[in-house]
Amino acid sequence: MRDLKDKHFKLSASDLVQLVNDARKRTLELVADLTDEQLTVPFLGLVNPFRWELGHIAFFYEALLLRILERIPPIMKDGDNLYDSFIVDHDDRWSLPLPSTEKTLDYMREVLELAVERLDSHEPSAEETYLYMLSVLHEDMHGEAFTWMRQTLEYPEPQLENTRANSTSNALRVGGQTSRKLEGGPLPGDVEIPGTTFQLGATPDLPFMFDNEKWAHPVEVPAFKIARAPVTNSEFAEFIEDGGYLRRELWSYQGWVWRSKNGAQRPIYWRRGEKGWLRRHFDKLIPLEEYAPVIHVTWYEAEAFCNWAGRRLPTEAEWEIAASAEPTIDGRGIAEGKRKYPWGNEPPSAEHANLDSRFLGCVDVSAFPAGDSAFGCRQMVGNVWEWTASPFYPFPGYIVDFPYKEYSAPWFGYRKVLKGGAWATRARLIWVTYRNFFPPDRNDVFAGFRTCAK
Repeated sequence: MRDLKDKHFKLSASDLVQLVNDARKRTLELVADLTDEQLTVPFLGLVNPFRWELGHIAFFYEALLLRILERIPPIMKDGDNLYDSFIVDHDDRWSLPLPSTEKTLDYMREVLELAVERLDSHEPSAEETYLYMLSVLHEDMHGEAFTWMRQTLEYPEPQLENTRANSTSNALRVGGQTSRKLEGGPLPGDVEIPGTTFQLGATPDLPFMFDNEKWAHPVEVPAFKIARAPVTNSEFAEFIEDGGYLRRELWSYQGWVWRSKNGAQRPIYWRRGEKGWLRRHFDKLIPLEEYAPVIHVTWYEAEAFCNWAGRRLPTEAEWEIAASAEPTIDGRGIAEGKRKYPWGNEPPSAEHANLDSRFLGCVDVSAFPAGDSAFGCRQMVGNVWEWTASPFYPFPGYIVDFPYKEYSAPWFGYRKVLKGGAWATRARLIWVTYRNFFPPDRNDVFAGFRTCAK
């Protein structure tokens, strides 16, 4: 916790209370309509029982916030043996003696009240601010997981407040629902980015970061060309129609093993309809959105598409340069420094990116021009997470000095880095240096990709 105490970043007690309550409100909205049976969920390797995950969210506040700051004893008897994700194996979570839904919600309420009450008497320090933010963002991560779990389990789309408040009679169809009018269509072409020595990762002046972002370090990157937008459904459909899933030469060895084992011949939620492709969106089949980004694809599928198209996935460094760097005045080089977001340093707004589940699905890749990077790349934040070519490794000098020691360290080496956030990501959880990481065979998460020229 040494470097936390050295930070000057603080939020007021009222700001932290608002963040905690907002995160909890969204969590409860995401499960409010589910029955006890739906909260239990059938056994699957890609999901957790909702009831277990709800308890785990509360346990995180207890263990990583209250026990550190208040030195309190455990609130729930055997809570550690129920909800500590590094004590309880994934497959055992269905056989645990979990409390009822009512008692789980009571536990969540008790922990939340304690977390809020301790802010009544003082203004938080930098260390307290960090721990509260860590707990809130952890809950946000699980909120996004709840959303893709509903998709995986074919549950109805969640009923979230204010997600369709801007609908009009001239609106686009997004995720099968009517939403406010947005610029639509494709966004073809590449942008050229000059070679540079780039500082990859987070710098100490950022107010908040996760351990795997530390620290910015120089990386030599030759000049490259990267797509202005992610790969669209229509582009991916061309790959399918050209036999892309059946052509062994397009797939890596591991990718072909995955494809063969799963019998994959299309993205997991695509279906053939009488008039063209359909896509399952939660519990409904909808016409495939031609110019929305392809979503719910594995890293292997992205890699095979790139081989078919004569393209490649960007490295993490290339992606971060395209998202955050600025050209020099003459346009021949990269200026010093980098942006926190593609459009600048101001936090995401409704004009910048498709975040916070506002549309309950993806929008066309040409939407949100206000969110363009300095080099003209669009939607590098929001809409879909983007697979990169880079394996998830620690940056030079990485040490485990993070309160949540198991956040990154156990996963280095066999996962791939994803960047940019998706439509269900909370706006406060995403910035350019943020690193997401999943195994290359995951297609339940809200992941797509953009490509680079070879």
